[in-house]
Amino acid sequence: MVKKIIFGTTNAGKLAEAQSVLGMKVEGVSLDIDEVQSPDTAYVATKKAQDYWKKIKKPLFVEDLGLTFKAFKNLPGVYIRDFLENLGNEGLIKIIPKGKSREATAVTVLAYYAGRGEPKLFKGEVKGTIAQKTKGDKGFGWDPIFIPKGSKKTFGQMEMEEKNKYSMRRKALEKLHKWLKEKKM
Repeated sequence: MVKKIIFGTTNAGKLAEAQSVLGMKVEGVSLDIDEVQSPDTAYVATKKAQDYWKKIKKPLFVEDLGLTFKAFKNLPGVYIRDFLENLGNEGLIKIIPKGKSREATAVTVLAYYAGRGEPKLFKGEVKGTIAQKTKGDKGFGWDPIFIPKGSKKTFGQMEMEEKNKYSMRRKALEKLHKWLKEKKM
């Protein structure tokens, strides 16, 4: 099995999470690519993997994720980063009208690509709710407002080991890890 894998990100939290699940060195790489805009997480991950490969010509994986709110018929989805940049976590909490569902689903799609055929996709999903207020300072992004089903804590209140029990990224990474082992890569 490979001893090192390239992950198309320089986000330290994502790299640490990937390394802990995959059990190998994960090298982060960030490239200036034009990210395709689409509401389809798998499509965005596929195009991102292909574009990264064109630049570095090495096997790698990338991630695209979304956070959907039931109250908004699955928005913001893949546009969560834009919503976060413009509203912040407090704003995301406030935009859900009183009396509307606070249910949310976090989805991640990893795309592994080695330059031939289509990228191999690995999806992870976790259902949960949006908290009434931000809680915790661990993690990144919207972690302080997302409470995974089966927990009373937000991702932002959890140490990595606890978060990995619920994490959509862990679920996708475990699928990638299993596939790499099966392919003896």
